[in-house]
Amino acid sequence: MTRHIHILGICGTFMGGVALLARELGYRVTGSDANVYPPMSTQLEAAGITLLPGYLPEHLAARPDCVVVGNAMSRGNPAIEYLLDAGLPYTSGPQWLAEHLLHDKWVLAVAGTHGKTTTSSMLAWILDYAGLAPGFLIGGVPVNFGRSARGSDSGFFVVEADEYDTAFFDKRSKFVHYRPRTLAINNLEYDHADIFADLAAIQRQFHHLVRCVPGSGLIVHRAGAAAIDATLAMGCWTPTTSFAIGLQHKDVQWRAELLGRDGTAFRVHAGGAQPVEIQWPHCGCHNVENALSAMAAARHAGVPPEVAARALAEFGGVKRRLETLGTVRGVTVYDDFAHHPTAIAATLQGLRARGGGGRLIALIEPRSNTMRMGEHRAQLARATAAADRVYWFQPPGLDWSLDSVVAAGTAQATLVDDVAQLVRQVAGEARAGDQVVIMSNGGFGGVHPKLLQALQARAIHEVQESCD
Repeated sequence: MTRHIHILGICGTFMGGVALLARELGYRVTGSDANVYPPMSTQLEAAGITLLPGYLPEHLAARPDCVVVGNAMSRGNPAIEYLLDAGLPYTSGPQWLAEHLLHDKWVLAVAGTHGKTTTSSMLAWILDYAGLAPGFLIGGVPVNFGRSARGSDSGFFVVEADEYDTAFFDKRSKFVHYRPRTLAINNLEYDHADIFADLAAIQRQFHHLVRCVPGSGLIVHRAGAAAIDATLAMGCWTPTTSFAIGLQHKDVQWRAELLGRDGTAFRVHAGGAQPVEIQWPHCGCHNVENALSAMAAARHAGVPPEVAARALAEFGGVKRRLETLGTVRGVTVYDDFAHHPTAIAATLQGLRARGGGGRLIALIEPRSNTMRMGEHRAQLARATAAADRVYWFQPPGLDWSLDSVVAAGTAQATLVDDVAQLVRQVAGEARAGDQVVIMSNGGFGGVHPKLLQALQARAIHEVQESCD
């Protein structure tokens, strides 16, 4: 008899990935979510997974063999209360993944405050290009694969290792469940203010992760990152290798030499190996660092630098990570997931270095829990220094005003609280050569298609006027 699991919070990227993997293993999978909408809903339904809107107790009346609980669920939720009262078996998404897919795999985990999704995607693609056919679960959709999760008979599995908490009944970080043999730590900053009191609390969780890596494994980390160094100093029983940009880092094993200031061409020096060059369409020093991290992790799994370099030259990027949505009237519009001051600054600096002659216009929605709490407000204005023009969106429910951020910025800045007004202003202002980057970890009120439509309508209007 086919075992039945029901997933609470199934439309999140991670839990949706768990659902797809469970379906591949032959489970009957159903799920509930407060927000059932494309693209995740269509991806799940295409896999034969039944989706139910809301968190109603009757969704669990069939008494599934196990309920997999997403970390957005909390006590007081009707489905959770029914689950507990009825005595149904339950577990978390990370625990289910560890027990059913990772227990006999060489797990390569990518952790850090920024770049996890992109680096995980690079790593999975490098291994796949090298013929290792890894399974993976990534918090985004790599263009090279067109899906966020895949099972595999291969002995390798790549997982994006998130430090967010596991579930209402397990407040450890998700990543402690994964037991990686290869661990990459890209960077480490304060984030997730809704669950961590300070950076030290996050470092403690990373220390727990480090304790799980075997002595025969490898920890890849960014060189010169004080928070990472301090975390490793708490105790480390595994060999380490580091990466950095710049040939002055003589004691670093993986070094990148920029061949263009925008990061679209660079040379990688890896120990005593012959240097390899990479040319690709991705910009920014942060992406060069992501590439170094992925190459070093892949090398531990047996992929030579020259093979990794060829793979990265064909890396298509990740949906919503500086994804080009379109170019209208010479105005290029990007979608970017950046929701932390460091990530915002890195993306804008990369676009600025790429150049193009036009202006760089940023549309930013501070939407993450940490942003909503105002933890990063002092850094936000500085994060946009590379932009020429910034539109700050005051989302509903944000309990502090962005007025101070607007006033502190060096770029010309405007505060708006209406998406329609934002679209009108940007579409009316943008001109050929401009780059417009929309930055949010949410839907941003549908501003992405609305802006493209407005730019197209303006282009049609101008053509009609020229013909009159």
